[in-house]
Amino acid sequence: MLVGDFIYTRAFQMMTSLGSLKVLEVMSEAVNVIAEGEVLQLMNVNDPDITEENYMRVIYSKTARLFEAAAQCSGILAGCTPEEEKGLQDYGRYLGTAFQLIDDLLDYNADGEQLGKNVGDDLNEGKPTLPLLHAMHHGTPEQAQMIRTAIEQGNGRHLLEPVLEAMNACGSLEWTRQRAEEEADKAIAALQVLPDTPWREALIGLAHIAVQRDR
Repeated sequence: MLVGDFIYTRAFQMMTSLGSLKVLEVMSEAVNVIAEGEVLQLMNVNDPDITEENYMRVIYSKTARLFEAAAQCSGILAGCTPEEEKGLQDYGRYLGTAFQLIDDLLDYNADGEQLGKNVGDDLNEGKPTLPLLHAMHHGTPEQAQMIRTAIEQGNGRHLLEPVLEAMNACGSLEWTRQRAEEEADKAIAALQVLPDTPWREALIGLAHIAVQRDR
């Protein structure tokens, strides 16, 4: 907690030195939304009835909003036109959404050592992420009930193997990856308002990396 507070205050110190009131406004608002997103996620823990719409709202608030703000601020500082700034803002939002969807997917099919956390942590914590919700809605009645119980009660790491079987049978992981790739494609499309430069190509490459990563 203290380290997080230090990083936030240090970031605002650095932003103040830029002398841009608009950057401060964008980042201040983003920090508020991120905090709200974390609260939303806590409220949805152990809730198997969260809708996909609300889940995507959580993703936007706790992750994509920061990507969006960072990309928008780069446009502000670079002196971009309003259209270019909006394109960068959209790019950041879609990139952040793709990044978080892959993060949720990796919780079920990554190498724990590479990932830096235990595989199945979201399941164990009762977090209803998109691949889990997809399997619950498209699996057999028995699989759906198993996943619902795991979300409601938490501590479901012992159910990881049958949950993975349900996900594989329903194509939940691949479906989640496709959703992430769609978001990455939107991010790339948003960059078309920028000139064709090596910097734009670098941003396009970053969108590809976001959905191809394994950690």
